[in-house]
Amino acid sequence: MNTRLRPPKITLIGAGSAVFTRNLLGDILSYPELANCEIALHDIDEKRLHLAEMVAHRIAATVGASPTITASLDRKRALEGARYVINTIQVGGYRPATVIDFEIPKKFGLEQTIADTLGIGGIMRALRTIPVMLDMVRDMENYAPGALHINYANPMAMITWALNQSSQSIQTVGLCHSVQHTANELAQDLKIPVEEIDFHCAGINHMSFYLRFEHKGESLYPKLRQVIAEGRVPDWNQVRYTMFEKLGYFVTESSEHFAEYVPWFIKKGRQDLLTKLNIPLDEYPGRCEIFEKAWPYIERELEVPGSQDSSALLRELQDAHIPVMARSIREAPQMIDGLRSFGRSVEYGSAIIHSIETDTPRVINGNVLNHQLIDNLPQGCAVEVPCLVDHNGVQPTRIGKLPVHLAALMRTNVNVQELVVEALLKQKREHVYHAAMLDPHTAAVLDIEQIYAMVDELLIAHRPYLPEFLHS
Repeated sequence: MNTRLRPPKITLIGAGSAVFTRNLLGDILSYPELANCEIALHDIDEKRLHLAEMVAHRIAATVGASPTITASLDRKRALEGARYVINTIQVGGYRPATVIDFEIPKKFGLEQTIADTLGIGGIMRALRTIPVMLDMVRDMENYAPGALHINYANPMAMITWALNQSSQSIQTVGLCHSVQHTANELAQDLKIPVEEIDFHCAGINHMSFYLRFEHKGESLYPKLRQVIAEGRVPDWNQVRYTMFEKLGYFVTESSEHFAEYVPWFIKKGRQDLLTKLNIPLDEYPGRCEIFEKAWPYIERELEVPGSQDSSALLRELQDAHIPVMARSIREAPQMIDGLRSFGRSVEYGSAIIHSIETDTPRVINGNVLNHQLIDNLPQGCAVEVPCLVDHNGVQPTRIGKLPVHLAALMRTNVNVQELVVEALLKQKREHVYHAAMLDPHTAAVLDIEQIYAMVDELLIAHRPYLPEFLHS
């Protein structure tokens, strides 16, 4: 094996997201070749950082690894000498930022489901997040030159585009689990083991499509059509199956996400659509409320394993009557129960590091810049494609031309992404308004004057988290 002589330093930015940090570290440290690596944890919340450090030591002991573990509130210190940087930050948090992203548009009659990728919520999240990440990339250039930046934060496409366009020496690869999760969900619908399914998937983040979805060389698309014909479509997945019927290809992002990327599903006065397709408005704030109630349980469970009763959490959530999808409540106890055992997650981050360090070839789906990868999407935009990973790093593979109707749909989202990136990198405030005007969902609900007034109000409300050129 071509393992490097010095164990790598892996820095986690936003390590205070203790549950995700736990899963990432479990994945990383369970590889014998990475068991002696250096783990540097960084967060701006001292209490959560301390909890993450405690969890890191416990995970290392559980998997029999002997890493060097450090924790620091000083980002530059945490980055110094890092070979890999994993980023999971959220700027502004649920309160106040996410609440603002939902409540102000709602005043204008614009409803959302998740609001972290596109739409007015995705635009505002990008305006808060990308400037902070650009500062981080500058720090990487100075303190971790040549490091691979692995980003998990949303809005994925805008972040990937802006950061890679801004730095020639730090490669940012965006990772999402929607490709893996959707494959698993469809495998359950088809009652086929997911490990037996072969697929080829490409597009943009949260709007990639399975160009090929097969079992033992046979396309599974006819069997998915049979799921529809037999009335077996899961209630929570109606939007995506509807799009599959219309487009002939299955999209990777969840129905509640996808519903707000297009102009057809969330419309004023159309409660019938919301009911028929089970579209959950305000789903993300509801999930944030679930996490707020679950966090004390999680914190105590991380501090004292086995101390918390997940059924008590479930009862508390049921009594709270939080307006979310039923499965969001049903799956909540797993936030506690999942902390009591360790199994490798479907996240690609650890596999990328292992492949580069050991020259073990793997294929992952990653977000990168479109340099001659997809012919009928704009060159230089952010695309999600299969990437080969080995000691040469993350190497995107060429797709060629997408089916023309899929590329046309993606371009409606790419237009918004491009305007937000241009607004930030060239400090052109007017492009924020242009992005909102061209957003498919926003434009389907509001007129131009409403859009301008809404953006004005959002920029004022988010001012503490925005760069100065957006303050005026």
